[in-house]
Amino acid sequence: MGRGGCEVTVTAPARSKSQQAYELLHERISAGALVPGYRLVLSTLAAELGCSTVPVREAIRRLQAEGLVTFEPNVGATVAAVDATLYLHTMQTLAIVEGAATALAAPQLTAADLAQARALNEELRACLEDFDPARFTELNNRFHEALYGPCPNPHILDLVHRGWNRLNAMRASSFTHIPGRARQSVEEHEELLRLLESRGPAPEVEALARAHRMRTLNAYLAAAGEPPSVL
Repeated sequence: MGRGGCEVTVTAPARSKSQQAYELLHERISAGALVPGYRLVLSTLAAELGCSTVPVREAIRRLQAEGLVTFEPNVGATVAAVDATLYLHTMQTLAIVEGAATALAAPQLTAADLAQARALNEELRACLEDFDPARFTELNNRFHEALYGPCPNPHILDLVHRGWNRLNAMRASSFTHIPGRARQSVEEHEELLRLLESRGPAPEVEALARAHRMRTLNAYLAAAGEPPSVL
């Protein structure tokens, strides 16, 4: 309230053109709409935003500092490629900790939890008809979170969340690079759901969840011409 009982309205400052450019590019890169190697043309982006190239250049510098964009002489700014080694290490770690989290969560899963996971897998199956890698990845993340979410060990759960956050920061949607893996993934989800619904032994749940993650990793490595993981 202002003096004399008058209410004072504080208006949030308008976002700068540089901030708008940054948010637009960050969103498109994170969603996979701009793939690694895509050339970021200043004049084109400036025309889309209705501004000069100066704020666009500032936005690209921020993205470069975050590792999302690289700059090459005579080429200019391009969307950065996924760090293959970091992806390998992150997926190996996730295979271990997410498998353990899913096995520990299994006894805590209710019929409603399993029904939610099954509904998400049916949405994933529907996505196969008109495949959208970004949408599939989002649903896939939600499917797995529904299964490992009730894990009672907060330390393991924290490691799982860190792994997923690292993948998101890398924009590492495996299904953008290996879309053929999506159909196999849905069927493996179905196998995992059947095991959980039958209250299968924890070691079997852990092994199946881990194998599922490793198959995705190895499919990605094969597509990149790399040898399979030793795990």
